[in-house]
Amino acid sequence: MFIVKNENPSVLSIPVLATGVFGQPVTLSANLSEGDKLLNGKLQELAKSGDVSAKKKQISHLHTLGLLKPERLVFVGLGRQKELSFDSLKEAFGALFQDMENRGWTHIAIDLESFLTETITPEEAAFALSEAYSLSTYQFEGYKKRKNEQPRQIEEITVYTENDRASIESALFVGHTYGKGTNSARNLVNLPGNMLTATDMANYAQGLAEKYQFECEILEKSEMEELGMGALLAVNQGSTEPPKMIVLKYQGKEKWTDVIGLVGKGITFDTGGYSIKTKAGIVGMKTDMGGAAAVLGAMEIIGELKPEQNVVAVIPSTDNMISGNAFKPDDVIVSMSGKTIEVLNTDAEGRLVLADAITYAKHHGANYLVDVATLTGGVITALGVEMTGAMTNDESWFEEVLLASEEAGEPMWRLPITEKDKARVRGSKIADLNNSPGSEGHAIMGGAFVGEFAEDTPWVHLDIAGTATRRSAFELGPAGATGVMARTLATLVERFGLEETD
Repeated sequence: MFIVKNENPSVLSIPVLATGVFGQPVTLSANLSEGDKLLNGKLQELAKSGDVSAKKKQISHLHTLGLLKPERLVFVGLGRQKELSFDSLKEAFGALFQDMENRGWTHIAIDLESFLTETITPEEAAFALSEAYSLSTYQFEGYKKRKNEQPRQIEEITVYTENDRASIESALFVGHTYGKGTNSARNLVNLPGNMLTATDMANYAQGLAEKYQFECEILEKSEMEELGMGALLAVNQGSTEPPKMIVLKYQGKEKWTDVIGLVGKGITFDTGGYSIKTKAGIVGMKTDMGGAAAVLGAMEIIGELKPEQNVVAVIPSTDNMISGNAFKPDDVIVSMSGKTIEVLNTDAEGRLVLADAITYAKHHGANYLVDVATLTGGVITALGVEMTGAMTNDESWFEEVLLASEEAGEPMWRLPITEKDKARVRGSKIADLNNSPGSEGHAIMGGAFVGEFAEDTPWVHLDIAGTATRRSAFELGPAGATGVMARTLATLVERFGLEETD
């Protein structure tokens, strides 16, 4: 896929050469500036006239008519050089690759030097390039009968650089790995509920375990009953599909210490139960396992990159259905932790399955916890669809997760959990907790409930109800699942492993 060469591409006979162009003033790369001399400054004139745009994410094309060795030049607008960020560079690369595929070009060359700034290193640019390629060209295959010829895909990208080839190749590999892991998460979320049951998800996890030599444990219903996982089992009561508690372990250290627990909500379809959703609200509930998908995507990245860190991934999986056996409002259930829960809303089921999963993650030695869940519509009301909601019980651990999210380009915003919030969750007259104290501060109530099971273990809760999907296409992917938080979780594990080593 990626080939790295130490040559000046502007003097080579190649079909397509992509180069970055900065604006105000318009600046061509050093390599193209030399070629521009052969054209008597015509490239610079085109840039100044606007035929070659330096506007962010704008793609311009120029046929060289045999006057330069490259047959075609593709200019990628980057805006002002001082303002170019890592995230905007990824988006610019994404726009480039989408344009390339739309034109059916299968082999392209990129002048990596033209995308560098004082703050963006060659390795960072290579990482952005390869991750953007994976993300921007992703498509879910779906189930349509395809009679027409499919668009041709990019087969080979040659990266030209003046820098050390080995370091650039390494950065390309890591970026591509992050992109592929995210796309795996996207695939899972895009699958319909009848194509991805809890059993299917367990089988998928077992496949990852076999590929990457993870330790794998799949708890069946009878084993959950023995362990007293009453919260997960209650949600599963109305279903004909058996539940699964999925555990993957990756040991990157000699001893099983400093273990990060990644917990992902795996509700494969959510009707809301007897607190049934509206006919409009129920559509799209196949995506209610976005947290589980993020964890599995992260584990794929971890399996490829093998960081020096211990990780246990725990996914509670079931659907939430209605039947004569389904749990109902006013029921009282007993969680694995022993805490009793009054059910006031069967559509607040995600926090119930997370309760048992967090307890089980601690059972497997998790010293730090991050749970990821499409948990509440309230987080969308509070933060919109571009920002993941976050809550925590530990400042320093939250800072680690926040830094990872910033590095991954997956922003989050912290919501508070006060003592009064905890009191509302503990406000049941007949049980230790209630699962839905009311609509006020809905997202916070969900996080506060989950936090009751994290107890004193450092914990961060990520509510991705707004960010797990997109309604429209963008530079880094199509409409549909985003795979959000797969990269953040993998980055967290990599960063934490390096810090512990240092």
